[in-house]
Amino acid sequence: MKINRRKLLSLLGVSPAVLAGTADAAGRAKKGTPQAAGAEKVEALNPRGIPPAIHLIPMAPRLSTLDGKTVYLVSDGFPGADHFLDQIAIWFKKNMPSVTTVYRLKAGAFADDDPKLDAELKAKANAVIMAIGH
Repeated sequence: MKINRRKLLSLLGVSPAVLAGTADAAGRAKKGTPQAAGAEKVEALNPRGIPPAIHLIPMAPRLSTLDGKTVYLVSDGFPGADHFLDQIAIWFKKNMPSVTTVYRLKAGAFADDDPKLDAELKAKANAVIMAIGH
């Protein structure tokens, strides 16, 4: 079976002139522009782009003890996270009764902002355990 290259290329949306190898069809040189052999210029864009500046945020200071502190147990809504955090709350009640645990469900997905919860954590939490689903 013989394939008609011209028809095949037109079906693919490619001009047959590209296969002819003309400089004009490839968009390189126009007629009347003198170029030395092998001195073609190719202009390309950097696919990596320009990365944004990195803003470093230091880690939170560590507590010397949890006695008398409030630990927030935050779930992002992943199935089973609430049961896991319930078990952590039970452990604290049994092993460290002076620690207060507060359960909260985060609005939206893990990466979404929840300004109301963030404000509450900054105002009332000494520590946060966040259950992040996968």
